[in-house]
Amino acid sequence: MALGLLTGAASVALPMASASAAECATAWNSATAYTGGAVVSHSGQNWTARWWTQNETPGTAAVWTSQGSCGSGGGTPCTYPNWVAGQWYTAGSIVRYTDGNHYRAEHDNPGYDPTISTWYWEPYDCGGGNPNPNPGFVVSESVFNQMFPSRNSFYSYSGLTSAMSAYPAFAKTGSDTIRKQEAAAFLANVNHETGGLVHIVEQNTANYPHYCDRTQPYGCPAGQAAYYGRGPIQLSWNFNYKAAGDALGLNLLQDPWRVERESAVAWKTAIWYWMTQNGPGTMTPHSAMVNSRGFGETIRSINGALECNGGNPAQVQSRVNAYQRFTGLLGVTPGGNLSC
Repeated sequence: MALGLLTGAASVALPMASASAAECATAWNSATAYTGGAVVSHSGQNWTARWWTQNETPGTAAVWTSQGSCGSGGGTPCTYPNWVAGQWYTAGSIVRYTDGNHYRAEHDNPGYDPTISTWYWEPYDCGGGNPNPNPGFVVSESVFNQMFPSRNSFYSYSGLTSAMSAYPAFAKTGSDTIRKQEAAAFLANVNHETGGLVHIVEQNTANYPHYCDRTQPYGCPAGQAAYYGRGPIQLSWNFNYKAAGDALGLNLLQDPWRVERESAVAWKTAIWYWMTQNGPGTMTPHSAMVNSRGFGETIRSINGALECNGGNPAQVQSRVNAYQRFTGLLGVTPGGNLSC
């Protein structure tokens, strides 16, 4: 439970029975802490909390599930069909996703998940319940340059901010403190993976042939030694290139070299992993930070099998040191549970 977020005179709302679609629940309040099951109204809809939350606006965070329109002030209710996995959608199709938000297909696709394959889908404003897909990044370019004084020019700030459009919730979920902590956590981990945003590709070339799992049905069409670590998170293995490419609308299985040629593509693969992959952990790094589980859980999700539980304490401390430095530059506390 994120007790560290309870400040001042914040009250706690307990679960309540779901309100009917015609009657609005008590209005959401950013200063109130809600437990799982609590029901609020916001932007003409009722919302149910899936877990403990505070200052995460309904419609902009995964913690809230829409229960539909309520009252008479929410505008004309949307009647678009529910999204169906595996169903073919043409560009322009509008669907209601399981998070209660609506999405419009930017490109034809065979039923990709709107919150993962965001190259194919964009948020659609239906009754005011969808998030702004591109508010400002909490890390300015000048602070970014302070964080990485020796960075390779390939890892450009513009490449990072451009890549963020693929995952609108990245570093834009929750309070200002949470958003800054998530950005610092992401950048601290990529700092460790790349030696301060210096290395674009994995330095140990002896590992290259070992990242091809030929038992996969698609094999390794780019060659057995083609799927070595690249980019800010050092994406490796053919199955990871396949999964990242499918989510981003890029054929990285056939052309993994794009991750070392194009800055925005490299950043997108890192954000893809951060937002969607548990790795050896039990949650995505994004979930760990927005739910205040601590920076240590992001380490576990990225390289926990080798570093956590005493595996390599020096490597863990390197990540923690960078995270503490970055949160300091952003003017926020690092929170608890820093190690794994």
